[in-house]
Amino acid sequence: MLLDTASLYFRAYFGVPESVKAPDGTPVNAVRGLLDFIARLVQDHHPDDLVACMDFDWRPQWRVDLIPSYKAHRVAEEAPAGSAGPDEEEIPDTLSPQVPVIEEVLDALGIARAGAAGYEADDVIGTLTARATGPVDIVTGDRDLFQLVDDRRGIRILYPLKGVGTLQVTDEALLREKYGVDGPGYADLALLRGDPSDGLPGVPGIGEKTAAKLLASYGDLAGIMAAADDPASKVTPAQRKRLLEARPYVAVAPKVVQVATDVPVPAVDATLPAEPADPERLEALAARWGLGGALQRLLLTLGR
Repeated sequence: MLLDTASLYFRAYFGVPESVKAPDGTPVNAVRGLLDFIARLVQDHHPDDLVACMDFDWRPQWRVDLIPSYKAHRVAEEAPAGSAGPDEEEIPDTLSPQVPVIEEVLDALGIARAGAAGYEADDVIGTLTARATGPVDIVTGDRDLFQLVDDRRGIRILYPLKGVGTLQVTDEALLREKYGVDGPGYADLALLRGDPSDGLPGVPGIGEKTAAKLLASYGDLAGIMAAADDPASKVTPAQRKRLLEARPYVAVAPKVVQVATDVPVPAVDATLPAEPADPERLEALAARWGLGGALQRLLLTLGR
């Protein structure tokens, strides 16, 4: 089981009241909500291995170089010129201080964390999925990862509809039913229709339904562009014009949209711990941040 950790702690933050606080009054709603999420996931799905995948760079420069609008609307503060550090993401003031606490608690529990400099959690998930020798469940609220779905390899997306108690189990049948595509086809669909939440412009005038019809007719993005170049094809004049005008975007967008699968992610011991890796540290964190019942529920679930 691979967790898109930021996606889940964002959901926890907005799903658990900010009145959930540490003894000193600091909100810990994201921390406690995430611990409850993990407990529920382990209880319901019984993974042998679990990795919390992290965003070491939520807006990699190599993606921005290709499409400058990529996640631009979410930048709170740009990194100084010449700096190797990432831009700062605009996130709620009371969430950002909770992220280091989440990392410390996961480490003290012995739950593996993985990330790679210059890459998003999506790319870490793509790489660990490519390395996996057995089935993989990916837990994320980000539809971009639908592109990794592969029935043959047993790769599914568990997409939270309400908390993590109600998950949409996303396999190829569901993708075909909802979007008319398979896993790899979803990346082409997303590229064509665009995604305002990621600052991807898409091809103007090509929405989700039109994109799905074009993919059904011509197979993939390369097939669609070949049809646009072919005067004898059945691409409508309006679609042809839009596709050809968008050629510069279409040429670079696949590298931005497609999840990387060859990222230098360090090897981690993903075995789900039955007991904490550092009990004393965990006890101190529990007292400092008032983790209470959420931590106890997770420990109980891990110990079963």
